[in-house]
Amino acid sequence: MIAEFDELLEKNFGIKFHDESLLDEAFTQASYVNEHPGKNLKFYERIEFLGDAVYELVVSDYIFKRYPKLPQGRLTRLRAAMVNEHSFSSFARECHFDKYIRLGKGEEKAHARERDSLLCDIFESFIGAVYLDQGMDPVVKFCHQVIFPKLDEGWFDEFFDHKTELQELAQQNGPVEIEYHLLDENGPDNDRRFKVSVTIDDKEEGVGEGHSKKNAEQGAAKKALKQYLE
Repeated sequence: MIAEFDELLEKNFGIKFHDESLLDEAFTQASYVNEHPGKNLKFYERIEFLGDAVYELVVSDYIFKRYPKLPQGRLTRLRAAMVNEHSFSSFARECHFDKYIRLGKGEEKAHARERDSLLCDIFESFIGAVYLDQGMDPVVKFCHQVIFPKLDEGWFDEFFDHKTELQELAQQNGPVEIEYHLLDENGPDNDRRFKVSVTIDDKEEGVGEGHSKKNAEQGAAKKALKQYLE
């Protein structure tokens, strides 16, 4: 692997490979191997298989410990949001992994390095390579740098209906009354802002704002969920 990538990994993530052949393998597509038959190269698929399992375990362990009140169903949905092609490909681009994939000429011309499915595979194979080279701790550290902060940023919110989640959680021990109240509405017609509160059995649990009443309600539900879960 080129020195520039080694420097990027060490500078941004504190990762320095002991066995760089693992990094080479993790970022090599089969098309590149096929075009260089005499070099005895390997491509990423076996390491990707391992990386998928390692990443899922790290994420499962983290959200299980971070959200001790979260029921099994919501843990499963949250993990699914963090372990999918859309998330993986976005992480890969953010880490600039797309620049360092070794592709065959045909795949390069077909813009394969922009393909979400390939970036997803490469992200998983990178996780597998780090695990093989250095064990679990650097993988966990990398996830704390790149992935877990996105929970607080609301990066995975698009995968959830917070109002439904709040209803399920609040009513798990019996029926409660959940109501949303419009507190304020202002701004011009093309840029309205809504402020909504959510009450559970007449107690205010969260306030949200948005460019629609629906978005504001979702924001209020998210704030209330945080109160329940942390």
